[in-house]
Amino acid sequence: MEPGFEALKANGVASAEKSARATELVFLLQVSRPGLWSTTALFYLMPLGRTDFLHSPTLWLGLSYVLFPLGFLLYGVNDIADAEADRWNPRKGTFLFGSLGAAEQLAALRWKIAAVQIPFLIIFLYFSGARILVWFAVLLIAVGLYNAPRFGWKSHPPLDVLIQASYLLVFVLSSWLNQVHQLPWQTFLFGAMFAMHSHIFGEVMDIEPDRRSGRRTTATLLGAVPSKLLIAAILCAETVLVYFSFRDLVITGFLGFAAAWFLSDALLIWKNRPYSPSEMRLFMWGWNAAAFLGMFWNWSTGSLLHARHVAGL
Repeated sequence: MEPGFEALKANGVASAEKSARATELVFLLQVSRPGLWSTTALFYLMPLGRTDFLHSPTLWLGLSYVLFPLGFLLYGVNDIADAEADRWNPRKGTFLFGSLGAAEQLAALRWKIAAVQIPFLIIFLYFSGARILVWFAVLLIAVGLYNAPRFGWKSHPPLDVLIQASYLLVFVLSSWLNQVHQLPWQTFLFGAMFAMHSHIFGEVMDIEPDRRSGRRTTATLLGAVPSKLLIAAILCAETVLVYFSFRDLVITGFLGFAAAWFLSDALLIWKNRPYSPSEMRLFMWGWNAAAFLGMFWNWSTGSLLHARHVAGL
């Protein structure tokens, strides 16, 4: 009887350990925000329109980095800083919207974040030289400014929105690793506005949990309807920029449609009513579908690689 009991006990312990490892892997993957991978990939691939994907190892190396290790850094630090607010957030604890870690998981997360960055830092040094150290330094400064306790820009509108322009570092990394020209300033401006309107949309979805936790954001300060109108205004500016700088009617039309959607959302459909979790999931799947279409369009046309000079503008 005793050997059989010991075997059952050992099997139970092994099963528990296996379950714990699986739970931890799920948590770590959720930290990197797979729901935003398509957007990050879109930014990384933007300087690489019409690139030969099959024969470019550095392209895949950089893409691998911006999907998991970069997201692990950006959103992992954010999860540590937002632990209290995230307890009120129904979006958390999913692959689409990010993790909801236990205290012990978040405590160990910072060392795991550092461990994931180091191999890529060494490899990028080989491919890009010492300038990559500047890139990582700027990245860490931006992460620190956003998440610093008490003085972090995430709780100081409008700095919480303006700092989203730091996502342009992905453009720079892609150009350096793949040895292509940096994008024109018009594309950088478009990317900055895109990152800002995306962030405000996320804040709109988080208005209720942010208010319950006492966090101050642009969306909690303005309210849902003015925030949606601000998103529509930024999208209108992007529409004008893309049309006059790149003459891409497809992207122009998509941005114009998105601006009209947020205008309708603010004035006719949801107004101040919070989105339900199922509605937020639907929006996120739509967002990912649009990002994948954007990647294909960028690869097939490369229309944002070169700005057109328009007389009189």
